[in-house]
Parts: sequence; structure tokens; C-alpha cells
Amino acid sequence: MSRERKIAETFVELAGTLVADFDVIDFLHQLTVRCRDIFAVADAAVLLAYPGPQLYSPAPCDPGPALSKVLELALTGGPALDAYRTSAAVSPGNLAHAHAHERAGWQDFTPLAREAGYTYASAVPLRLREETIGSLLLLRATDSPLPADDLAMAQAFADAATIGLLHARSVRHGETLDSQLSAALHSRVTIEQGKGFFAARGNISLDDAFTAMRRHARRHRLLLTDVARHVVETGSLPEPPSAASPCCPAEDASNE
Repeated sequence: MSRERKIAETFVELAGTLVADFDVIDFLHQLTVRCRDIFAVADAAVLLAYPGPQLYSPAPCDPGPALSKVLELALTGGPALDAYRTSAAVSPGNLAHAHAHERAGWQDFTPLAREAGYTYASAVPLRLREETIGSLLLLRATDSPLPADDLAMAQAFADAATIGLLHARSVRHGETLDSQLSAALHSRVTIEQGKGFFAARGNISLDDAFTAMRRHARRHRLLLTDVARHVVETGSLPEPPSAASPCCPAEDASNE
């Protein structure tokens, strides 16, 4: 699939927030998947500041131990926090040559990101006019920074995601989406536990376990967190809804 087609499909996905079975966690995860693929970044993560002014890292993005530690520090310093606070894109240059004292609040983030193998860290805000609800962190592990055009495209993705989320909130009078966003802030532990249980039970990798849980949730219009919770409680995927409930068609492999 061409890069142009991937970009077009991403914008279509980011516009799909008004469906009845909208799952904000899966929506944010798909944004990070697309960013990793299109921009050739090592990792991507969404950090939300909703509700309230403090950043959280809610959306599962298949984090390994190294990325999880980096995300913990990204909540209190580094490009993601700067992008959220300034509502502007942040691209600081090569982390290997960055001095902690050059940027306030980066003292802990920079050395840990370098230790985890990341060479460049960029971030763009999730914003709409005067409202900023978080940021998108992009971590690169190459000898070159994220190109300026890619950073601009990442900002366009983030803007589209924000418009979709806020529009969904408006249409639903805030109740459904607000509850999903609040739940998303606390969902990572449940999803990580579900991945671990399912991986151990099936003797498969954590990545494969997550992919299976996510595919099951999307195919049967279930919330990813509910699928993970069922796996933790029973050790297996939940039964599909009754045959009377319409199911989503099987996904194309490019959307996994």
C-alpha cells in the first residue's frame, strides 16, 4: 500500500468517532499504529489531559518495559508535556547531544530516553482552537530526525483526532465520551494484565496476545478494556454478542 493511501485511510479512521460502538481506547491506539507505520518512528504514544490539567498516558501502544518507563517521565517533563503546555509542536533535535540543563523539566526524560535507545523525540499537541486535550509523542531510533513534513502531517493527524473526539463529545452531550475518556486514563493496567494472561495461556507473545484481543473486540463490537477484563477474570476471550447483533466485517491486515 502506498504512503499516500495510508495517509488517506488514517484521516478516514480519525473521522470515525460517531459510530455507535466507538471505543476511544482502540481509536487512540490506532492513531499510534498509523504514526509508527507512516512516519517510521520506533514508538508513538498518546498522552491525555482529560479531565483536568495533568497529563496521563491512557492508550495502549504495545509498550515494552523501556517505553513504559519513558512514558512515566514524559508525563512530568519532555516534549509531550511541552507540546501540551504550549499548544505547539516540539522537535528538540538529537537526544544524544541534548544537555539536560538546556530545557527545563527534561533532566530525567532525556537520559532515560537515550538509555532506551531513542535518538530523537518529537511531540505535537492534540488541539482545537483554544482547547488542548493532550499530545502525541513520537520517538525515533534512527540517525536522522523526523522530517519537518512528517511532523506537520503528525500535527494534522492530531488535529483530526481532536476534532473527532470533541465532536463526538458534543453530539453525545458529553456523557458517553467523557466516561470513556475517564476510563481510558485508568485502562492500561487492565489491558496489560489481559495481555499477560492471554499470552501465558496461549503460549504466545505479548504482541500477539494484544492483537488477538483487539481483533476480537473490533470484530464483535466490544470495548477493548472489557475484553481484557474478561480475559483476566476467566482466562479466555468473551463470547460474541448474540447473533441478532450485527458484527463488524473482518479487518484487512493493513488495519491491524
